[in-house]
Formats: sequence, structure tokens, C-alpha cells
Amino acid sequence: MVQAYGADTGNGSMEPPHTGSRFQHLRERWTADRGIWRRGIVLAACSVLITLLMVLHAQIPNRIGNLGSLIETFLPWLAVFIPVLLVLGLVRRSATALVALLLPVVVWLNVFGGLLTDKSGGGGDLTVATHNVNADNPDPAGTAQQVAGSGADVVALQELPGGQVATYEKSLAARYPYHSVQGTVGLWSKYPISGTRPVDIKMGWTRAMRTVVATPEGRIAVYVAHLPSVRVKVKAGFTANQRDDSADALGEAIADEPLERVFLLGDLNGTMNDRSLNAVTSQMRSTQGAAGDGFGFSWPASFPMARIDQIMVKGVEPLSSWSLPATDSDHLPIAARVGL
Repeated sequence: MVQAYGADTGNGSMEPPHTGSRFQHLRERWTADRGIWRRGIVLAACSVLITLLMVLHAQIPNRIGNLGSLIETFLPWLAVFIPVLLVLGLVRRSATALVALLLPVVVWLNVFGGLLTDKSGGGGDLTVATHNVNADNPDPAGTAQQVAGSGADVVALQELPGGQVATYEKSLAARYPYHSVQGTVGLWSKYPISGTRPVDIKMGWTRAMRTVVATPEGRIAVYVAHLPSVRVKVKAGFTANQRDDSADALGEAIADEPLERVFLLGDLNGTMNDRSLNAVTSQMRSTQGAAGDGFGFSWPASFPMARIDQIMVKGVEPLSSWSLPATDSDHLPIAARVGL
């Protein structure tokens, strides 16, 4: 006689049940449960809500606390609710909840699944790096040397405090004979630069610049930018209006750029999903999206949750994109290799 918890071997001992018996028993319990389709309606509704947020995020209005942009900033993280709903669906023994869970799984994989694969390739003509070094960085010299150690031909730095500019210049001078600092942003290059000027992004002081780098494969325009910071406040919501205005101004400057090959390096304080950065993102490609390995989150460095530091290009082919080891900044430096 086969019992629920094992079989009698004839000598008084019990042998453990076969795995197939366990699954069969579980299946019989579920199929015999008449409430299997009636329970878990709330869980199923949560799955539908997550799906709608991913599919219709662009329709969420920004009029109230920039809610749409806030959701778009952390859109990939909606996936954390999927295992939670899975466990709750199993605990509730709800077929309705488990079937509904397929909706956000399929949509998330369709939207973000491409970022899970390694799209990096070999070769390339130019390597660039960018880093928000943090104005309160306790070791500017060490940070500069770490970024330079990436082997980048062009390095962009943001949030440079006036009192530490000389330290960064001294630390990078040996590898990069050409450089320019405009306000709180700077660019260091192995190749000659010219036509350097600040870019007005409507902030009242200089946090963006443009220069031309004369590479062996021809001239490229390089923009370095640090858009205004954003905050999440209880009453005001996602305070991103100043950043949005600066993004519009930066987008206009890039659109007016006469050179065909253009780079944007910097801290945009926003992700590629955020519709408020459309003035920039609509005309340039993200190297991480085109040639990265994973999401490439860059902030905060202690537990990166969003890629707000960007390397974007126009008129060149991204070949590889990656994050560099952490420095004493609250951002991770990032790098990319492109074909000119």
C-alpha cells in the first residue's frame, strides 16, 4: 500500500516517497480545490497594474509631481515585484494569480531582456570615459588616476570643485597633454582639442562645455554636461523641472552642432527611459544600450540603481560599454569604445 509519506518495505521500515508522488499529490490538491480560480484576484490585479505601468509609462502624466518621469527612472526595478507575487500566488494556491503573472514577465523581458545579454564587440578607434567625481571627494588625485587607468583616450569629469582643479590637472597631465576646464566640468584628451567653449544650459553658471578633438580618424565634437540634480520630496514630488529645462537647452545645442560625429559625456541625472530628456536622447544613441553588458547602473556607487551617467554618440558606431571600478565618488565611472 502506498501511503502519503512513504511505502512499507516489508521489514518495518519506510522508504521515502518518490518525487513524482509528491508532485502528483500536489497536483491533485490543486485540481481538487474548487477555489483555485476564485482566489488571488487582488494578486492578479497587481500583475496587470505592473504590466500597464511598463506598457503605458509614457502616458503617465508629469503634471503632478513629475510622476511619469519618476516611474520611468526606475522602470526596470518593477521586476522586483514579480518574485513577490509568485510566492504569494503559490501560498494562496491561486491559479488566477499565477497565470496573470505571465503578463509582466513577458512584457519585462520584451522591454528589458535585450539589456541582459552581452552586446560588446572587439576593435574600435577611440575609448572615452566619464565620471562625476563628487565635489566632496576625499582623494581627487587617486580618483583621477583610477579613471586614467582605464586607458581612455578622452576623459570627461563633472562636479569639479574650484579648489581641486589643480589636483586633477596635475594627476592627469602625464597621460593627457590637452585639457580644458569650463566651470565645474572638464575634458582631458590624448589628442589636440580646439574650439572649446561653455554651453549655456540655463543654470546661471557653467556646467556644460563643447570642444573638438582631433583624433587620427578625424575631428569629433565632444560635449560634457552635468545637468541639475533631482530630488524626491513628499509635497513637491519628483523635483526635476530645472533639469528638464537644461536638457532642452543641451538638446538644442547638440542639434545645432555642425560636425557629424558627436559625443555627449556626463551626468544627466536621468535615464534613457525618462521622457523629459527626449531633447537629447531622441537624437543620440546610448553606448550602454547599443553595446553594453547588462544595465550598467552607475548611481549610487554603493548600490547602483539607475544609469544616470551617460555616454551617448551620434555618427559613430558603439562597440563596447562598461562600468569602471568604484572610486571615492558616489557615482561609478563609465567607459565606452567606439568605431569612427
